[in-house]
This record gives sequence, C-alpha cells and structure tokens, in this order.
Amino acid sequence: MSKLKGKVAVVTGASKGIGAAIAKSLATEGASVVVNYASSKAGADAVVDAITRAGGKAVAVGGDVSKAADAEKIVNTAVKNFGRLDVLVNNSGVYEFQPIEAVTEEHYQKIFNINVLGLLLTTKAAVKHLSEGGSIINIGSVVTDLYPPASAVYTGTKGAVDAITGVLANELGPRKIRVNSVNPGMVETEGVQAGGFLGGDFEKGLVAQTPLGRIGQVGDISSVAVFLASDDSKWMTGERLVASGGLR
Repeated sequence: MSKLKGKVAVVTGASKGIGAAIAKSLATEGASVVVNYASSKAGADAVVDAITRAGGKAVAVGGDVSKAADAEKIVNTAVKNFGRLDVLVNNSGVYEFQPIEAVTEEHYQKIFNINVLGLLLTTKAAVKHLSEGGSIINIGSVVTDLYPPASAVYTGTKGAVDAITGVLANELGPRKIRVNSVNPGMVETEGVQAGGFLGGDFEKGLVAQTPLGRIGQVGDISSVAVFLASDDSKWMTGERLVASGGLR
C-alpha cells in the first residue's frame, strides 16, 4: 500500500537535483505534490510531467522562498489545488564556497536569505495549514560535521538549519507536527557537476573518507524523505538524519 496516499506535499527547490527526486518519490508513494522552482520553470514542468505520466498528481509553482509573499503563494497553491497540506520539504538552497578573505555582505545575505530565511518563511506559511500528523522535513548538510575550509557562510547556514529543526520540533510538538532534517553528504546533482566537484581530487578525497566508498545519488536522499513524511517515522521529531554513506 502507498505510504502517502491522500497526503499533500510541498517541495521547495524541486526543479532539479535532490528536490526533484524527493518530489517524484513522494508522488510514487501516493502524495499530491507542489513542485516549487525559483527560476527553472522548464525543470519544474518536467518533474510535474514525469509525475503525471506515472499516474500521480502534481503542479508547479514559481516563487522565491526568501520573500514572504512568495512563500505564502507556494503553500497556498497546495491548499488551492489539493485542499490541504500534510508535508513540507524545505529543500531550497544555494551554496558557494568562499575563503574568509572573499566573504562579502552580498555573499552572506544571498546564502542566508535562501537557506535560512526561506526555510523560516515557508514554514511560517505552512503551519497555518498543517494539522496533527503533519511533517516538516528540512534539508541540511553533512558539512556541519565536517567543517570544510572556505565554507564558513554555507556551513553557518546549515548549522542554523540544525538548530531551527530542534527548536521547531519543540515548538510544534504540542500540535503533533513533526520536524526533522536530512543531512546529505556529497550527492551527484546538476549543481555539484556544474561546480566542478566531480571527477577530481575533491571527490576522491571524500570517497576515501566514506565507509560505503562512493558519493551519494539523489535516490539515497529521497527515500529518507519518504520515511520522514510517512507514518513509519511517527514517533520521531527533532532528529537530524545524516545520509552520507558514513562520512563524518
């Protein structure tokens, strides 16, 4: 039986990579899905097409999660189209590694606005509609265990995600809304490929430190998101699930 039959989910930043995989996996398990995108309408439409061709339900909606009005629009799209909201996946994120000498106000604001403020604004919009049994899933990162050089700003945002996950688990627990995070290791995505992280010494070094001996694939993360969205994890909140092949 489908684990998420009758559920409605919003996935931010779902036009590609981990977000797209999560949206497809939630739909495969029976959820109706709102596929949010910031700029790639074509990518989001492709995700929606893949879901509907497989017999699922999905709609795409553009929006910048760091803008309160957009965050409201994204969430309201779920209620307007599917009548409710059960699952929010805060996946939208950007990453740019810069040595401390190169950090600027603009760099800081860009990364924190999407990775932290965007998560807060979308969650604020979602909790108006989430009821008992609702699940919020934040996408963190293993960088909060690794502290890689030249990542002070990015790692700072993911440290904030870890802390916010714990705070909201306590805050929303009395309403029976669960809040957990998935913290991936390096995953093969379009962004990782474009950033030049694959095929060189950086990848080799990470693989050498990873007990399972490879970098991640998007399905390695989407399956964890399905678990956290479903009743299989109904006794879990405030947890930080590191999905990194053992990399620490």
